[in-house]
Amino acid sequence: MTEHALRLGVNIDHVATVRNARGGDYPDPLRAAKIAEAAGADGITAHLREDRRHISDADIDGLMDVLSIPLNFEMAATDEMQRIALRHKPHAVCIVPEKREERTTEGGLEVAREENKLAHFIAPLREAGCRVSIFIAADKRQIEAAHRIGAEVIELHTGACCDAFAEGRMDEHHRELQALREMSAFGNSLGLEVHAGHGLTYDTVKPIAAFPEVRELNIGHFLIGEAIFLGLEPAIRQMRRLMDEARA
Repeated sequence: MTEHALRLGVNIDHVATVRNARGGDYPDPLRAAKIAEAAGADGITAHLREDRRHISDADIDGLMDVLSIPLNFEMAATDEMQRIALRHKPHAVCIVPEKREERTTEGGLEVAREENKLAHFIAPLREAGCRVSIFIAADKRQIEAAHRIGAEVIELHTGACCDAFAEGRMDEHHRELQALREMSAFGNSLGLEVHAGHGLTYDTVKPIAAFPEVRELNIGHFLIGEAIFLGLEPAIRQMRRLMDEARA
């Protein structure tokens, strides 16, 4: 296959988490998005949750106004979120599972079980010109279902792989990495664009960035945390450098 440049999407959700801890307007996620753009991000990711725990509707309005790079709008498969996406028509829409009680997205979307519902849900988004992505586990059954419903992109959940590495469970880490490698190739063989994300750090990004089928990594929480110590622009530039080294 032809090797493509690897894009970096920076998720700014947790700039909003810090802002919302005190209320008010600071720190501003829109400012973070512009800094990320200047630092080499190829896109901005923002998840508008049903409970608005971090990104707000006003943030989405502002991002659509100020960004000159694509916005990847993460959302649950609900009527409310579909209406918001159809109003804004962002470059990309990523459908993710969402439970009110979870701290963060805990796993991939169950596409195979909800195939008919999801096919009808994403059809208007595709017709509106949004690139539709489905956030799923590195599982052949889910990838095949995502392909059948008409998704153009799959984003493989890297959280289990990264968690195993962080906790020293190296056998599990290697198994998860192998699954991601194989399913990246499988998704690509079906004509899907393959992305990956969740839990990636400086220590875990390079093996996944090296997969030639992966076109984009979406990284957020780690970069916002690292920005406390390095600043946001240097934190992003370091991630970009590691990705480029892995792809070289």
